[in-house]
Amino acid sequence: MATNQPEKLTGTSLDISAENRANLKVLFPTVFTETRNDNGEIVDSIDFEKLKAELGTFSDVFESRRERYGMDWPGKKEALRLIQTPSYATLKPCRDESVNFDNTENLFIEGDNLEVLKLLQKSYYGKVKMIYIDPPYNTGKEFIYPDNYTESLDTYLEYAGLIDGEGKKFNTNTANEGRFHTKWLNMMYPRLYLARNLLRDDGVIFISINDQEQKNLKEICNDIFGEDNYLTTLIWDKNHSAQAGIFKVYHEYVYVYSKIKLNISTPQSEDSDEFEAGAMKKESSRHPLSRFVFPKGTRFDAPDGFELSSNWGDTEKVILHSGRFIAQAGKLLEDVEIEAAFTQANQMKQYFYGNKDTLIDSRGQRILEFYFNSTGKLKISKERSVFTPPTIGRWGTQGDCSEELATLFGLTAAPLETPKSPKMLKDFLIWFTKEDDIVCDFFAGSSTTAHSILELNMIDNSARKFILVQLPEPCAEDSEAFKAGYKTIADIGKERIHRVIKKIKEEQAGNLDLSESSKQDLGFKVLKLDKSNFRQWQQLDPSTPPEKVEEELFKHIGHISDKATPEDLLYEILLKAGFTPTEKIDTKTIAGKNVFSIAGGALLLCLEAEITKELINAVAELEPMQFICLDSAFHGNDQLKANAVQTFAARNMQKEKHNQIIFKTV
Repeated sequence: MATNQPEKLTGTSLDISAENRANLKVLFPTVFTETRNDNGEIVDSIDFEKLKAELGTFSDVFESRRERYGMDWPGKKEALRLIQTPSYATLKPCRDESVNFDNTENLFIEGDNLEVLKLLQKSYYGKVKMIYIDPPYNTGKEFIYPDNYTESLDTYLEYAGLIDGEGKKFNTNTANEGRFHTKWLNMMYPRLYLARNLLRDDGVIFISINDQEQKNLKEICNDIFGEDNYLTTLIWDKNHSAQAGIFKVYHEYVYVYSKIKLNISTPQSEDSDEFEAGAMKKESSRHPLSRFVFPKGTRFDAPDGFELSSNWGDTEKVILHSGRFIAQAGKLLEDVEIEAAFTQANQMKQYFYGNKDTLIDSRGQRILEFYFNSTGKLKISKERSVFTPPTIGRWGTQGDCSEELATLFGLTAAPLETPKSPKMLKDFLIWFTKEDDIVCDFFAGSSTTAHSILELNMIDNSARKFILVQLPEPCAEDSEAFKAGYKTIADIGKERIHRVIKKIKEEQAGNLDLSESSKQDLGFKVLKLDKSNFRQWQQLDPSTPPEKVEEELFKHIGHISDKATPEDLLYEILLKAGFTPTEKIDTKTIAGKNVFSIAGGALLLCLEAEITKELINAVAELEPMQFICLDSAFHGNDQLKANAVQTFAARNMQKEKHNQIIFKTV
């Protein structure tokens, strides 16, 4: 019976379509109904007429299929299909290339970022505070990506030399091809779509771009994030030109979008210094004239006996209605009623006649004082707590960035062309991240993002975490990087992180103040994209000849790869079960069996070759959120498996509904 079988762990990444349907069902449960599919099975389906009724029957709600506003291009349907095609891959741990592997929460993932983004959906969905990417600029040279969605993993594995094959290569994109822009859009669209899923509701994404594709990037970002969630376009003024036809180009763009704009706050100021501003304006519809009584003793920065009468001021006119506006000992001698176009009328009322200690302005900045200057203008003094970033920034020239990277590597030239500015990245991080936020960069390049996070964490004693993804793109044999021993761009990125960590440790050596209180994570865990360790999760190549299918299927009888280590299996199951690969992992002995305890016992995972009744009972007593073991460990003993299901079911009957034990096999 089905009730006597444990759940099977799903071997693919998050099903994006199913997730979207589930979200729709939460919002509009009445539009779902049951129908039979082609196999006669009862399934949920959407009644679109009911959905239209829920959304309203106004004619402007439903657009015509013939004419509609939006971004479209040849290949968009394939890009959408690519989003919905799950990944069967895994991420294999690489201890030898990592630093502080067991304790770090930083990740460097080597692989095709599309496959990796799919694999991260379950464990990082809605958890990332900030994303920064510097994608290929489509300059007419080339960039590489898997074009065929049915072969993306195999193409990557052959490209990276991880499997033998016919030498499949990622596609190039050159300006003389008819699909020049289309290929770039097909590459970017699914990656940005999946990236949005990772963002928190108060998350932001920064995307560097140049003139070549900035218009198309804006359009697909509006399509994915929504035009209402566009925040701004930043301009990096490099103060150094590059010849581009008739003009010299001094800049690059950075588009900034939010997940939900209403959740984005003005960046906090690094300093809490006091500053002053005017509290009156020229009369207008926005700032109409109004009267206010200022009590005697209000600060008035004028010599003793200085007096203003009737009215004063030019554009910011002030009219005196009662009392003498005269200074004595730097204060008003008596109460005065004046009329002006005040900008802070409500705050003035609270400051003079309410609780001034809790007084803040509309941006959350503490108001310290209202006072008159020597000319009788009303001023306000505040404690700065927010910062409004300018849209044009000077974060160094391209030469500065390259020289800094070359110095770090001890080379005469940078190992990678056009690295980004750590100063720029630090500003983005300061504006929108804090404490232990997660930051992602899936076009990592030379790892500028990790460099910036590690140094900023040192400065403000925070624990921001990074997830970096980089394709192991080969370095040209005549490049400085290759001559220095770096075979791929991923190698450059990993080495940069190693060097930054070493540099920080050397700078902190002997600093006792940093020993106990430091929150810094001076480590990173390297994972590499590869095919699944479980043969039943390895997608069969659609091009396999019929005579070879039976041979391939027999390989699945022994369902675990001979090359897989227990740690390889552990990390694959973590991802497929929705846990992050940075979770704390302990090894326990339970009923004589080795069991991995993840996230403080939330997941118990046994990879032993044999499961016993004693182990099942002991695990049930511990009440984890999930227990996963190998299906082969039951050795075909269906009675033992059924007893295990019943043991957990009985335990669940004693527990609250939201705290049930989930039992799965793989």
